[in-house]
Amino acid sequence: MGQSGRSRHQKRARAQAQLRNLEAYAAQPHSFVFARGRAGRGVRQLSLDLRRVMEPLTATRLQIRKKNTLKDCVAVAGPLGVTHFLILSKTETNIYFKLMRLPGGPTLTFQINKYTLVRDVVSSLRRHRMHEQQFAHPPLLVLNSFGPHGMHVKLMATMFQNLFPSINVHKVNLNTIKRCLLINYNPDSQELDFRHYSIKVVPVGASRGMKKLLQEKFPNMSRLQDISELLATGAGLSESEAEPDGEHNITELPQAVAGRGNMRAQQSAVRLTEIGPRLTLQLIKIQEGVGEGNVLFHSFVHKTEEELQAILAAKEEKLRLKAQRQARQAQDVQRKREQREAHKKKSLAGMKRARAGADGDSDAEDPGVSPETQRAGQQEEEEDEAEYFRQAVGEEPDEDMFPKAAKRRRPAGPPGKKQQGRERRPGQGTDYRPPKAKGRPQRGQVLCPAQPTSRQPLTAFSVASRKAFCGPCWWWSSWWPWPATAWPSTALAHGSSAHGTPLWSSRPSWPSATCSMP
Repeated sequence: MGQSGRSRHQKRARAQAQLRNLEAYAAQPHSFVFARGRAGRGVRQLSLDLRRVMEPLTATRLQIRKKNTLKDCVAVAGPLGVTHFLILSKTETNIYFKLMRLPGGPTLTFQINKYTLVRDVVSSLRRHRMHEQQFAHPPLLVLNSFGPHGMHVKLMATMFQNLFPSINVHKVNLNTIKRCLLINYNPDSQELDFRHYSIKVVPVGASRGMKKLLQEKFPNMSRLQDISELLATGAGLSESEAEPDGEHNITELPQAVAGRGNMRAQQSAVRLTEIGPRLTLQLIKIQEGVGEGNVLFHSFVHKTEEELQAILAAKEEKLRLKAQRQARQAQDVQRKREQREAHKKKSLAGMKRARAGADGDSDAEDPGVSPETQRAGQQEEEEDEAEYFRQAVGEEPDEDMFPKAAKRRRPAGPPGKKQQGRERRPGQGTDYRPPKAKGRPQRGQVLCPAQPTSRQPLTAFSVASRKAFCGPCWWWSSWWPWPATAWPSTALAHGSSAHGTPLWSSRPSWPSATCSMP
């Protein structure tokens, strides 16, 4: 058979109940309890005991490392719904306890004058009562003597009240109240007494023997004649087992409480057993923010109205300067962002043009070479040729040879003095190697077309022919007035001896078939 509709309604109701519980749990205050700095073993154990007091609405396994700052804790507390910080710290002289309200403050700083750990309190009791079920619900907060003693006292009371969820006295379940936290304020010493108790409810009006039977603890009845003796007189029981109850702790229960004999509309005694820790606190100061801000109250430092106004003015000036710096930084960031965007667009446009030129795109616009650039290049080329002619021949070229090149004359020396220069020794044309022309690459293994056996460097000088010749061949070709068919042998131009043999004789020999001079 199929599943009935009742189960679907039960699942829906269960899901809605869980959602309501989660919303109610998220609306309750939560806390972080931890120690900061070099607190020592005792203070760290005290932080664990305070964490035990704040259960279950606290981080039980919270771990704070040395590198974690207060800002890190605040950043984590927001998503987790944490509303309070309880921080312990230790200096060379005192131990301090800070109570912070998140996210905007205030911060209460207390000095711990005395403290006792849980283990010391429990060891001092003859019979202690503490189990895990007591920490399944938050404790009941009791504030005593927080009267009209000043605004700082009222603020303290409000901060302690907000540490724990509020209680509706008409709807509260008494079975959820297993612990009690008592904070007592002493107006004379201005100290706070912090005490933590466990709550136990027992019925009254029954003898000690009846209580033993109700608790399933059977006493030794070997000396009794009848069980009535046990119920009437409580014979055989020690006096230490009797609890001193009176009007101060006997009340009528409005509802049934877990435990044998605790019935509704019956009188029961409420007993408190201290389970620790104990603290004696003294308020030092109250700050406006979380760990910083204006000091609203200080126990030892009192300032006049003029000093307060001066502090307020200095703080406003500091905030104004900070706002100016932030505005200037925002402008700089915006300007740099715009520059990066402009540079990016320019780079992309250049890459697009380069890609279009490489692909041979006809649509791409080719700027070409400007006429001014061409003329400048030709002029520079002729200037290089004229300079090489001066170095090779030692004379100025004719005007019609390089018409576009600028004329460069050798500086004339002072009158009456000869120009100092090196003499051309006989045979210098054979061993002389002119320098490389500026802007012209050297033709490494190319031979002179006029004389293949020449080892002279090759340089192109003839604008019309655009061919490369060695220095002597070019010099002969530049002044030889006859037609190209009447060229003498270039072997004479290169010279055949280094002992003054003339560069060429009156009996010219004709060039060989391998000569390709124009």
